[in-house]
Amino acid sequence: MLTYNDLRRGTVFLLDGEPYEVLEYEFLRMQQRKPVAKTKIKNLINGKIVERNFHQNETFEEAEMVKQPIKYLYNNRGQFWFSAIENPADRFSLTEEIVGSSGKFLKPNSEVVAIKFSARDEEKIIGVQTPIKADLKIKEAPPGERGDTATGGRKAATLETGAIIQVPLFVNTGDVVRVNTETGEYVERIEKAKT
Repeated sequence: MLTYNDLRRGTVFLLDGEPYEVLEYEFLRMQQRKPVAKTKIKNLINGKIVERNFHQNETFEEAEMVKQPIKYLYNNRGQFWFSAIENPADRFSLTEEIVGSSGKFLKPNSEVVAIKFSARDEEKIIGVQTPIKADLKIKEAPPGERGDTATGGRKAATLETGAIIQVPLFVNTGDVVRVNTETGEYVERIEKAKT
């Protein structure tokens, strides 16, 4: 059992039968009052973020989370298809809400981690953990105009996965760039296109 003192950033616990992750934690002790833990928590099933105060008499059950490697296959009409790594015939789909915004940076046959929540002898995938950085090829990028720095020296480019990101003017079609999948931002150019 967890107490309100155990609710540190990153802790996953059960509240009303659903898993929550602590995003922010602050210990408050006001004059003439009992101490409270002021938190910002995220529901891991529906993604809602709420602020809540917990008192010292409250206890919580630790949420049972299981991580399992899976293979991304493809996506079609908002459905992302995956398979078990050891058995490619064991296929299943997840919605865009479960996969999250980093799903648009997934390449076919790439390995990711499924996050499962166990409740009442039942396992349910509630999220997918992708690598923080991905190396992707630029499929289409307009040529950079010399002296065009009014927009901060950036242009929109389409990646091999179909995602559109802002890149510096010197990045061209065929270049391989590194992208932060959490923020969707360009990090650096890895390989220049062979001309």
